[in-house]
Amino acid sequence: MGAKYELRGDVAVITLDNPPVNGLGYDTRRETSAGIDRAMDDAAVRAVVITGGGRAFSGGADIREFGTPKALGEPNLHSLIRQIENAPKPVVAAINGTCMGGGLELALATHYRLAAMGVDIALPEVNLGLLPGAGGTQRLPRTVGVETALNMIVSGKPVKSDVLAALPGQQLLARLTGDDVVEAAVQFARERAAEHAGGKPLPLVRDLVATHPNAEAYFQFARNMVKGMAKNLPAPPRCVDAVEASVARSFEEGLAYERRIFLGLMVTPESKALRHAFFAERAAGKIADVPDDTPRRRIDSVAVVGAGTMGGGIAMSFLDAGIPVTILETKPEALERGVATMRKNYEAQVRKGKLKQDKCDARMALLKTTLAYEDIAGADLVIEAVFEDMDVKESVFRKLDAVMKPGAILASNTSTLDVDRIAAFTRRPQDVLGTHFFSPANVMKLLEVVRGKATAKDVLATVMALAKQIRKTAVVSGVCDGFIGNRMLEQYGRQAGFLLDEGGTPQQIDKAIEKFGFAMGPFRMFDLAGNDIGWAIRKRRCVEYPDMRYSKTFDLVCEAGRFGQKTGAGWYDYQPGKRDAIASPLVEDLIAGQRQALGITARRIGDDEIVHRLVYALVNEAAKILAEGIAGKASDIDMVYLTGYGFPLFRGGPMCYADTQGLFNVVQTMKRFARNPLDDEAFWQPAPLLARLAAEGKTFNP
Repeated sequence: MGAKYELRGDVAVITLDNPPVNGLGYDTRRETSAGIDRAMDDAAVRAVVITGGGRAFSGGADIREFGTPKALGEPNLHSLIRQIENAPKPVVAAINGTCMGGGLELALATHYRLAAMGVDIALPEVNLGLLPGAGGTQRLPRTVGVETALNMIVSGKPVKSDVLAALPGQQLLARLTGDDVVEAAVQFARERAAEHAGGKPLPLVRDLVATHPNAEAYFQFARNMVKGMAKNLPAPPRCVDAVEASVARSFEEGLAYERRIFLGLMVTPESKALRHAFFAERAAGKIADVPDDTPRRRIDSVAVVGAGTMGGGIAMSFLDAGIPVTILETKPEALERGVATMRKNYEAQVRKGKLKQDKCDARMALLKTTLAYEDIAGADLVIEAVFEDMDVKESVFRKLDAVMKPGAILASNTSTLDVDRIAAFTRRPQDVLGTHFFSPANVMKLLEVVRGKATAKDVLATVMALAKQIRKTAVVSGVCDGFIGNRMLEQYGRQAGFLLDEGGTPQQIDKAIEKFGFAMGPFRMFDLAGNDIGWAIRKRRCVEYPDMRYSKTFDLVCEAGRFGQKTGAGWYDYQPGKRDAIASPLVEDLIAGQRQALGITARRIGDDEIVHRLVYALVNEAAKILAEGIAGKASDIDMVYLTGYGFPLFRGGPMCYADTQGLFNVVQTMKRFARNPLDDEAFWQPAPLLARLAAEGKTFNP
């Protein structure tokens, strides 16, 4: 994993070779540097071409080296860039594929750049709470213009090479080629060598000038726009500052300014959280006892049992990935209704310009429907998405066991029920697992993959790989009531109810947690999901755990028929066709009546208490989940809440947030909550794992 050196006549070709994206790790930098020295010392070599192996030029820094001495080992990226700039012979970048982050900064150091058609070019560091730290904010504006560069740096989004090549006056790409870009670059380098043989200076991006006709006004406008969009993220406004420096300062001054900003952002809690989330997402696919080379079953077709909201959304997830789906229903009208909803969703995407009509037609063409179990017998994977009732699940799985071919994977979309019990309804428990999609299933990223005690490793490996194919973030959970996400959510909801009883309002509680960064407060979320779902779970839980305390107000709202948005009334009132949450006088009366029944005098509750009772309830239950082995690692829990429950990304998830606050402080706060006579003293006893880590000065995430 380094770089390869070869000669093509009088041109040396250095190929970055660090799969999968040619990250600029220590060995790659060292061998690239050695290759440049070798070429400069060889009188027979007239020019150098740098390219990438495989389908990428370079994706930037090697994330596997983050936090290790190798990340800063010499030659670091800054040193390598200076070496390339100072090379006395032409150095040409042959951008054969994805060119991002440090990879683009490396390319900007070369004297000339050629690119293949349609490759992605980007500086995505803002997504990690950073900005480009190796000259990207200073060199890119000099090549594509200030406005294009700032848009790319602030958004972090890739732009196609042919789009950049078409920009008037751009000096990023000398040539665009649809042919072999390396061979084209070799010929181009040979021509440039002849051009500069007489001593003509080699062009350097640093010598170009970044200008804007109305710089002061433009950057003020940009700051105002970015401030409104960035909200809690410090990096985007600092990107504006750095790009402004490319116009207002000399190159070296701008470079030093960029570096100071980069180092400052590195230590912000927001950047640490975003980097944690970045690594956590990649770690989620790693299962301790399931090696990467575990054989996988082939999935060429999928069946979905149930054409309701969840079933239709699940089917769309596979259709979007080009996988044929057969939907099974028991009644023709339910089947027709489900397919009509799917078609309506696709047509809405077409109207909004998010999907082309031919692709819409192609996806619907992959869909088949049936009323007979026998018609899905040949599917490689079948996902049950019926009503959340164990008797209903039993009926479905006994039928599936009878008709499905040997080796087919049988999955349940249950959100709370015991997957081991479901597996026991079959004679093939090794082929059974849970696939808990989140609504809307075709949109939400999270997929909880529930591993039963008998689930075969190849089944688990297959579904985890399939999740990537349908663009889901899959997290493995063990079997327990509610798995990871909903088990934690129960405690979050209980605290929301106690806060109501003690003096809070749905609006205040929602506003406080949304200000913290959640996409939606608990009561708006319950209204969206359907209050009747939680009601059914509470009824079951109260039988199983009679000592479990809840606020009676939850049941009062449901008894009033206020199930949420779908009924036009829940914790809030809703106008027909709109989702705006309107404070409900009826709910206020129900809350007041419940306080009176309990003999509680309402008190003023501060936002800080609201936030930490809700968030630390998640943390304490998560610590139990982690200790029980339901979750494999703390970062998996963070991913569940970041991708499925609207936890603010810039805080890194509940476990990351607790680490940031200090576990000692978290424990002390819990002890204070335990002294509240209206709360649940037993619950607020810190989970043993949390207490131990706090005592040892450790964190959930190493």
